[in-house]
Amino acid sequence: MSTATMNNAVTAIPAADSAVAHAHFLASLQFETDCWDVSSALASGTPGFVLLDVRSAALFAQGHVPGAVSLPHGKIVESKLGGYPLDTLFVTYCAGPHCNGATRGAIRLARLGRPVKIMIGGITGWLDEGFELAVNTPEAR
Repeated sequence: MSTATMNNAVTAIPAADSAVAHAHFLASLQFETDCWDVSSALASGTPGFVLLDVRSAALFAQGHVPGAVSLPHGKIVESKLGGYPLDTLFVTYCAGPHCNGATRGAIRLARLGRPVKIMIGGITGWLDEGFELAVNTPEAR
C-alpha cells in the first residue's frame, strides 16, 4: 500500500469481505427504510405498516408525512397501541438525521415487542426528496 493510500482515511482500513458486507447491508434493511420506499408503499394504498411521527403534536400539526399518525416517542406505551394487532409493523420518523427521536420511538416499540423500522432522513429527507408535507391536527389516539 502506498504512503498516499495509508494516509487516506477512506482506504486506511480495508473494506470488509464481500460476504460480510452483504450480510451487514442486508441486516441494516431489517432496521431501516427510506423516504422513497415509504412514499411508494403509502401510494400503493396497502403499505403494510403504520407510519408514526414521533415528534411533538405541535410539530406534527406544522407539517408531517401524509398518512402518518402522531405519537410522540415519550408517549409510546402499550395502551396507545391497543388498537393495532401485535404483528403490526411500525415505521418511526422524526425531524431528520440530526434527531434521535425515531430511534427513541423504535426502542420503546421494540421493548413492547412490536416490529419496528426507522425511516431514515425523517422530515428533512422527505423534503429533500421533493415530497410534500400534510398540515393538520394530530390524529387522536
